[in-house]
Order: sequence, then structure tokens, then C-alpha cells
Amino acid sequence: MQGLIQRVKHAKVEINNQVVGEISQGILLLLGVEKHDYTQTADKLLHKVSNYRIFTDENDKMNLSLKDIKGELLVVSQFTLAADTKKGMRPSFSSAATPSQANELYEYFVAQAKELGLTIATGEFGADMQVSLCNDGPVTFNLSV
Repeated sequence: MQGLIQRVKHAKVEINNQVVGEISQGILLLLGVEKHDYTQTADKLLHKVSNYRIFTDENDKMNLSLKDIKGELLVVSQFTLAADTKKGMRPSFSSAATPSQANELYEYFVAQAKELGLTIATGEFGADMQVSLCNDGPVTFNLSV
């Protein structure tokens, strides 16, 4: 499971010019699911995303997590994160989960995040989405579990 996180001042996702998910300060998570991922993988990534210290404290050091600042989380399914780009000039998606497996784990991840008490917004799995954000920093990390 791949999670590309971006610390944002705000972010939103639109489908057909309609906003379907929007957050203020927090994390935009682009979530890629691979064949070998299970609910345990999602749990580990959620723990990392919600506790990863990427927000600044009073000394301007990255010491605070999403939970610490009571920030918001926008989760967007991102099939292309599962791409193998090591060879050739075209990505291979052979390691990507099937759409049904990926959707199941995406929905599981979102449900677990809500159970943590996080303020959550989402895109729509499998839809053609337009994502807008103001990356704060910019701060971006690729998290793997």
C-alpha cells in the first residue's frame, strides 16, 4: 500500500465540476493499493498517516501529527501509485490490486480513519477526479508499509 501525503492548508476534489470532498488544514492522502495489501496493511498505513509528525510546533520543528493539530484528512484513491516504473517508458500496473480489492481496502481505510475520530473527506473510488490543493511548505512524503 502506497500513501503519498501532502501537508495542506486546504484541498478539494471535484467530479464533473462538483466538489465531493474538501478539507482545510491537514493532509491530502493519495492512496494506492497493491495486490499484496490486506486490512492489516491499511491499519499500519493509517497509524502512520495519523501519527506522522509533519506539522510544525512553536519552535518551527516538525513535531506534531495530524491527530495533535486536530487536522483534517482528504483521502483520494490513486491507482497510479501502484505503478512499476523501473523499466521502459510506460508504467506497468501488474502489482496493482484488482478494482474490487482496491475499493474494499479504500473503503476500509476510510471507515477506520473515521473510527479514530478524524475529520475525513474523500474522493470517489474509480472516478475521474480533479484534485486542487495548497501544499503547505511544500511538504510531501511517500509512505510505504
